[in-house]
Amino acid sequence: MLNLFVKTEIQQTWLQKLRQKEDIFKSKSAEIDELASFPKENIQDLVEMGYTSITLPAAYGGDGLKVYDMVLLQETLASFDGTTALSIGWNLGVVGEVFERKLWEPEKLNFFAKEILNGALVNRAVSEAQTGSPTRGGRPGTTAVKKDGAWVITGRKTFTTMSPVLTYFLTSAWIEEKQKVGFFLLHKDLEGLTIDETWDVISMRGTGSHDLVLQNVTVDETQLVELPELPRGGQLNGWILHIPACYLGIAQAARDYAVQFANHHAPNSLNGPISQLPNVQQLLGEIDLELIRARHLIYSVAAAYDDEGRRDYLENELGVVKHTVTNSAITIVDKAMRIVGAKSLQRTNPLQRYYRDVRAGLHNPPMDDMTIKKLALSAIKQ
Repeated sequence: MLNLFVKTEIQQTWLQKLRQKEDIFKSKSAEIDELASFPKENIQDLVEMGYTSITLPAAYGGDGLKVYDMVLLQETLASFDGTTALSIGWNLGVVGEVFERKLWEPEKLNFFAKEILNGALVNRAVSEAQTGSPTRGGRPGTTAVKKDGAWVITGRKTFTTMSPVLTYFLTSAWIEEKQKVGFFLLHKDLEGLTIDETWDVISMRGTGSHDLVLQNVTVDETQLVELPELPRGGQLNGWILHIPACYLGIAQAARDYAVQFANHHAPNSLNGPISQLPNVQQLLGEIDLELIRARHLIYSVAAAYDDEGRRDYLENELGVVKHTVTNSAITIVDKAMRIVGAKSLQRTNPLQRYYRDVRAGLHNPPMDDMTIKKLALSAIKQ
């Protein structure tokens, strides 16, 4: 199915590179989930492949891949291991957004490009227990105060995915003197910066999305790299499509398992495998219907975003993709489990992991209710 969406030689090259890791990544998934262990080896493999700099523009030494390319590769990676894909996806998305929109001063972009090429990893640290997702507009409790020509930052961030291996935390803080939220580029080795290992959940257990704790972290003035005019979520950012791409890949893995099971499971009450049964064929057809619909939507919107002549016409499509693909993934895994039956509930069966992991997508931004509300408000304004 995916071959339909491969359009370039560089896409094919990177798909081949990723597929060389397919068996080893798949072999670790159960243990990562069972132990809630972060896949450091997988991430290091991706760093050594140069994968972590694919969204860095060619002018800065990267591969210059666009959103469409990222979606294609991230979907494939997620079909091997969802935890690895979601984790590294945040790095790809942050790098893509920062350099596409030239969010920082040129000197800082040049510096950071070299860091990325040398294997540095980055993610935004924005969520907080009291404010929830920043896309809802809450003011962060984390503060940055000017003292003796430096910024002193104090606060706690939740859901800091990939925290065990991040080099930089692009951290939001309220700046009272500017009456704005700013983003500070914080290196992992700064004094007062620690990770509180709080991540204990049933979905995406290995993403290391622990709390980032900042206690009087002092940085130079130049580390205030962004003072956005609009809140997070109010800006058009196609790089967030790495999120639904991940859940689409997990759904594909569930579909493949269900098909394989249906073609080989042959109870003695039948003369062949259960794939000959009408009810099983109905479920398999419904699964592929969901996959085809979701896949055409995400790649269509990704292509529109990459086309600067069409990008401005996008209004609600990014949120619609995330809503549609995530809910389709949940439906697909559910139907796959109906095909496999009670065996799908065994802890050794990957379907129960897929079932838990795709539900995490409901809590990644933007949330379903916000997407639906935006569609309604857009309709009312017309």
